[in-house]
Amino acid sequence: MSDVHPVCARFHTAIELIGAKWSGAVLRALFTGSHRFADIRAAIPGVSDIMLTRRLRELEDAGLVERRVMPTSPVHVEYHLTQMGREAGPVLDAVIGWSHKWIPLPADATDDAASHPAASVTAASPAHGNARPAGREVQ
Repeated sequence: MSDVHPVCARFHTAIELIGAKWSGAVLRALFTGSHRFADIRAAIPGVSDIMLTRRLRELEDAGLVERRVMPTSPVHVEYHLTQMGREAGPVLDAVIGWSHKWIPLPADATDDAASHPAASVTAASPAHGNARPAGREVQ
């Protein structure tokens, strides 16, 4: 008998989805209250308009993000987490905690309190109606 276990297809798909370049950052920006394209872009240093558009579409196609077009002049577009997207909050919290414990900060990066507030992404998002108490505090 072998101790090798095949990777679950659902697990693999989920990791590829939230682990795609910029996807985690887009989800985090949405959890912290950014809803308009320009606000999301401003929250993610280094992301291009093309890449942000691509990630938002992929997350929308996967069911994590909803694109809302407001009938105003000019047209106003907002992006919001769906229930599926909101339920990814504890996963992001776990990755944030793990990263602050194990991943060294790149030499050219700054690590300020705004980049990782003590509250979890889910607790920082009361407008989504499912905020949970903050998890482990990250230093």
